[in-house]
Amino acid sequence: MLSKENAADVFDRIRRMSAADEVEVIFNSSRFALTRFANNIIHQNVEEENSVVSIRTNFGGRSARATTNQFDDESLRRAVAASESLAKVQANDPDLLPMPTAQEAGGDTRAVKIPARFFEQTASVTPGSRADVVKRMAMVADRHALTTAGIYSISSSGEAIFNSRGLAKWHDQTSAEISITMLGADSSGWQKFNSPDVGNLNPQHLAETAAEKAAQSAHPRELAPGKYTVILEPAAVLDIVGVIFYDFSGVALLDQRSFLNGRVGTKLFGENINISDDVMHPLQSGSPFDGEGMQRQRLQLVENGVIKQIAFARATAKKVLASEFARKVGPVIPTGHGFALPNEVGEMPMNIVFESPENANARGEIQSIDQMISSTERGVYVTRLWYIREVDPYEKITTGMTRDGTFLVENGKIESGIRNFRFNESVISMLSNVESMGVPVRASGEESFDMVVPAMKVNDFNFTEVTKF
Repeated sequence: MLSKENAADVFDRIRRMSAADEVEVIFNSSRFALTRFANNIIHQNVEEENSVVSIRTNFGGRSARATTNQFDDESLRRAVAASESLAKVQANDPDLLPMPTAQEAGGDTRAVKIPARFFEQTASVTPGSRADVVKRMAMVADRHALTTAGIYSISSSGEAIFNSRGLAKWHDQTSAEISITMLGADSSGWQKFNSPDVGNLNPQHLAETAAEKAAQSAHPRELAPGKYTVILEPAAVLDIVGVIFYDFSGVALLDQRSFLNGRVGTKLFGENINISDDVMHPLQSGSPFDGEGMQRQRLQLVENGVIKQIAFARATAKKVLASEFARKVGPVIPTGHGFALPNEVGEMPMNIVFESPENANARGEIQSIDQMISSTERGVYVTRLWYIREVDPYEKITTGMTRDGTFLVENGKIESGIRNFRFNESVISMLSNVESMGVPVRASGEESFDMVVPAMKVNDFNFTEVTKF
């Protein structure tokens, strides 16, 4: 993989090759290895390593980007020439800002203390050790007379951004991930977890939990659709709330396509909902700088149910300050959440953390999942949600289905497995009806990006239809 020193050398060569007013170079270097299993055996093992350099050149208000994964001089010259020739035929962009200096971007990342996100023990995991882990998980399936399928992956990555105004930043990290499904004749169970540190994975526990869900949900009953109290595991919470965070964006507000238009500063959710974007959180992962090299700032997106802050890229902040929205959207400053230019998306918070409300334990709002179940007279326990689609963008009504472990809760106990439901539910309504929640944990789903979220007990969740499985 590419090192920071290699990247700096490549940037120096590119800079000498370019005649542009400004040059920016983004590096992405990665090694990804995957072991895939099904029917209780490994059926695929792949590994890929690649490094890509993306070159953006500016001529006044004209800018363009070209990429290559070859670092010899001839290949770099062709990429520089492609970027420059594309830039020269662009229309002038009056909103294009000069590239940020190191000072404007927040300085060298070496001065920023972020939690360790590169672990050698993760990077050094071998195909053989992955196979041993899969074997142990398959043995759990055999013991319970179930069929298992899933993946175990390992990755190492490095990303860097350099520009001709003195910016130079580098971040590297690792990731280990397991997703496992256990299948019975008429039931299934699922679990997923990832972490930069492979030592945080517990494959045996994931396999046993998925197997227990498959066994407990066998011979599912059919429950009539309607509004129920639901207990959502963190993965289910993550996947349904994920649709709202694309709207915490200055560009979305300017385009008037955000559900937050006219709502910033208002109480939209329950008082027990507090959400931040915090790349420094110990359970988060990812780079501490954005696509322009700007240091990511902590944002208090929601405080006691009130919408407080929005993410802004540099150019977006400038446009909003000159618009009718300037006094309607809270603090308007570059927050370090922009994507690499040029782009049409602008910015987005990507390090979501649901926080425990102040004095929550005293009010009984923080509960374990077992406590949520024991305090429920009649409700539905949901392991995960899938096939989620947006129905109403402004009210954030979504539809989707439960999957891989859906249960009837009666008189404080899990009574039986039930057939899966289709739901139609507003995320705004859901986050206004949270009766209690667990301690926020790092969670992974299938429909949205990783977050730090709690399990939630939600009242009046709207199930509209029973599925056939």
